[in-house]
Amino acid sequence: MDEIRALSVLDGRYCRLTDDLRDIFSEFGLIKHRVFVEVQWLIFLVKELKITEVNEADIKKINSISENFNAESAKKVKTIESTTNHDVKAVEYYIKQQLDNLGLSSIKEWVHFSCTSEDINNTSYALMLKAGREKAVDNLSTVLERVEELGKTYRSVPMMSRTHGQPASPTTVGKEFINFAWRLKYELESIKSTKIHAKINGATGNYNAHFFVFPEIDWIEYGARFVSEYLEVEPLLYTTQINPYNYISHLLHSMVSTASVLIDLDRDMWGYISLGYFKQKLKAGEVGSSTMPHKVNPIDFENSEGNMGVAISMMEHLSVKLLNSRFQRDLTDSTVLRNLGSVFGYFIIGMKNCIKGLNKIDLNNNMIEKDMAENLELLAEPVQTAMRVFGEENPYEKLKALTRGTKITRKTLDDFIDQLEKVPDDFKLKMKKLSVDKYTGLAEKLVDRYLSE
Repeated sequence: MDEIRALSVLDGRYCRLTDDLRDIFSEFGLIKHRVFVEVQWLIFLVKELKITEVNEADIKKINSISENFNAESAKKVKTIESTTNHDVKAVEYYIKQQLDNLGLSSIKEWVHFSCTSEDINNTSYALMLKAGREKAVDNLSTVLERVEELGKTYRSVPMMSRTHGQPASPTTVGKEFINFAWRLKYELESIKSTKIHAKINGATGNYNAHFFVFPEIDWIEYGARFVSEYLEVEPLLYTTQINPYNYISHLLHSMVSTASVLIDLDRDMWGYISLGYFKQKLKAGEVGSSTMPHKVNPIDFENSEGNMGVAISMMEHLSVKLLNSRFQRDLTDSTVLRNLGSVFGYFIIGMKNCIKGLNKIDLNNNMIEKDMAENLELLAEPVQTAMRVFGEENPYEKLKALTRGTKITRKTLDDFIDQLEKVPDDFKLKMKKLSVDKYTGLAEKLVDRYLSE
């Protein structure tokens, strides 16, 4: 019943598809990552800068605060927040309480040392995005693998292609899947290669408080070390109070491109199913229409397209908005960042439904062969090209007059070839033997080349 009352489909109808994002992007996930960053910063101060004396046993105790953090711990933080009315300060107070309980009260004032809230927030979101990206990459890799598998399976199956929706020069089913595979692989590499940036440089990005109390420490170097070694993301040095979020914008733009490619795949698959080129595997008990019992609808591709559209609209807004902040900071980025879970949720729902659709299709060879047999006019292209090579006059115009907007028979085409004056007889024979299903060019070789790379 909790799912039925959910305000968002992410926690309602589609909750099973987004479950593995909850510990990353939920309120619990954000608090947990904040606790982790605060704890790592405290350990960095006492271990690397030796600001105060602690032993290895103490370090393990400090680490246990984040390692043992759970839903009950998060509730305690939220209880503190109800008094502080400040989410990051509540995390600080929670950690100090835990240090008291662990007998480490002497170091608790080093918690949140020289930090602004955004030092904790931007690093937390960086870690959340890093984890969320892994989930997205896993799902996109699964889509890519399935598309490549279909490309390999159908590499040699000829198919009439369509340009502007009209019959056009043949291809192979496998080659059309490989076209999408290349595009998805390109976008996957772009998503994977985006560097995740974080900063921990104080209230306006200049290490003011750090430098005032410890001028002898190279805070630029040590801050970079903390981000790269303790958090394992890229250090960002040039900021205001907030991370400028260029990396988020870049990542989201890559995801927008990916979503758009997947929508293109969804629509093509929808079209091929509509044409009868693919059938969908039946599942006992499923219904395609409340009134038309015969229907088997391509709902998985439609669902994928719809959710990818929602994801794109959100990603486009975030990728632009997060690059804007008044002077050294305002709060608009904070409220927008809380929607990253929704962005990844819709994105992953779209991918999972695309995968589901791709796993339900079966090739309908009879329909594909029928379309090729009924469209001999597709051979107008190779015939007029050969006429050009051998010097026949007005080859394009003659084939246009013969084939445009009409169906031709094998005899019509053969009679046309026979009356050619400059094409040698042996090449005329080659032209007569040509059939639509054999006119696929180097489609198979292109599939093989992609799969071998």
